[in-house]
Amino acid sequence: MNRRQLLTTLATAPAAAQINGQPPAKFHLRAGLVAYSYRKELAAKTLSYEDLIRRIADWGLDGLDCTVYWFPDTSAEYLASLRKTAYKNGVQLYSAGVRVQLSQPTPELQRAEFDNIRKWVDVADRIGASHMRVFGGNVPQGATEQQAIAWAAEVLKRGAEYAGGKGIILGIENDYGLTLDAGPTVEIVRQAASPWVGVNADSGNLRVNGYSNFATLVPYATNVHLKREVTDAGGKKVPADWRRTLGMLGRGGYKGYAGLEYEGDDADKDVPPLVAELRTVVRNMSA
Repeated sequence: MNRRQLLTTLATAPAAAQINGQPPAKFHLRAGLVAYSYRKELAAKTLSYEDLIRRIADWGLDGLDCTVYWFPDTSAEYLASLRKTAYKNGVQLYSAGVRVQLSQPTPELQRAEFDNIRKWVDVADRIGASHMRVFGGNVPQGATEQQAIAWAAEVLKRGAEYAGGKGIILGIENDYGLTLDAGPTVEIVRQAASPWVGVNADSGNLRVNGYSNFATLVPYATNVHLKREVTDAGGKKVPADWRRTLGMLGRGGYKGYAGLEYEGDDADKDVPPLVAELRTVVRNMSA
């Protein structure tokens, strides 16, 4: 089966076993939470990362995607303490989300983003995360999309050489600007051409045809974010079918974490039932 056939199958076909009345396939998936879900509380310091780790343990989730923007500091002492708290609560700090913007038009700016990657790779290493999430950034003024892709790929490739030496994968998230669509996101990864590079696949960030465009990301996925909504063919937000998304990932060979990323305004009210749903779906679909 070629790549085009694989993507078509992932996006459009329900599991054959379900059609035939047989038990659905079992995959190797884990349920997580993206710390960004509690961005307001973390920024206001009404919730600490330690608090969030303990909540995740109580909810029966497997891990935390540590959006690091609100770490109180990055000292060796703090990071060691955070890692210990996670271990004592049976929670894996599996990914770190950082403010890296890959596409930069000058060697000086590219070097600055590479240095930024190195800094945060060292932080990810200290908390035991084997994955780090980065962004493509915007298309620089006056540049073409292809130029921006090439610049982003070069910085990503250099960053991956450093990250790979510590056993850390860099996942570029399909998000804003250059990586708003699946195509350019994948092209950056392809041009970087490193075994330590992939896509932080976000099911809710695609502007149109959410499921079919997500299928484009599946073969490159190194980490996954799930949202409450996806887009339909006209770009309208509709409720997400997590079983469908996770089935696409499992049939595509993805093994790893799927983390809820909540973007609403009342995390305390909305997140607990959402993670309970995610935990149930992941466990029912996993071996």
